[in-house]
Amino acid sequence: MSRTCELTAKAVQTGHNVSHANNKTKRRFLPNLVNVTLISEVLNQNVRLRISANALRSVEHRGGLDAFLAKADAKELSQRARLLKKQIAKKLAEQSAA
Repeated sequence: MSRTCELTAKAVQTGHNVSHANNKTKRRFLPNLVNVTLISEVLNQNVRLRISANALRSVEHRGGLDAFLAKADAKELSQRARLLKKQIAKKLAEQSAA
């Protein structure tokens, strides 16, 4: 399983440990990923995602998963999140037409 956020696509970054003597050794900066179950009110279902703690804060700030995905740019989302965004948009279009 890759260490990538499924909503924001935040992934592992690389850098250096720098000692007092200015020796540089490679290191990895891992994102703080958590397994969460978010509720989609439009689809009436629970969605299990592995997202970063920062993305979880953003989802809560924007008012839930549906609002986050509606406002998010599709280029920045993972493949699974794009699929969810499409499903939510389709369901909202059906509800507004009815």
